[in-house]
Amino acid sequence: QVQLVESGGGLVQAGGSLRLSCAASVHSFGNWGMGWFRRAPGKEREFIATINWSGGSTYYADSCKGRFTVSRDNAKDTAYLQMNNLRPEDTAVYYCAADLHYRGPSYVSSDEEEYDYWGQGTQVTVSS
Repeated sequence: QVQLVESGGGLVQAGGSLRLSCAASVHSFGNWGMGWFRRAPGKEREFIATINWSGGSTYYADSCKGRFTVSRDNAKDTAYLQMNNLRPEDTAVYYCAADLHYRGPSYVSSDEEEYDYWGQGTQVTVSS
């Protein structure tokens, strides 16, 4: 059974930084595409960033481009989301997700339907 556990959320002032981690329970993590999504209060879940199995391909939502960086360490079975210059509108529950299907060497996806497993989420609150 695949489990994803997020950590690193918290309360930060606008302009601050946080780094989220997503630890996988199985070593086959290195074969998966990983995505980050978030759900703000009263809104639907939205795509933030994704990274392919090797870390060589990434893709970002326009709202986060230039401020957020997705990365991974396959030796540690962990994905990361570095968030800089945070804004109050970044306040949300952040989720990581795993795509276990091989779709190509550089494939990345913003489609949440393509992700098979999800973490429980970690709250990020940005105060103004």
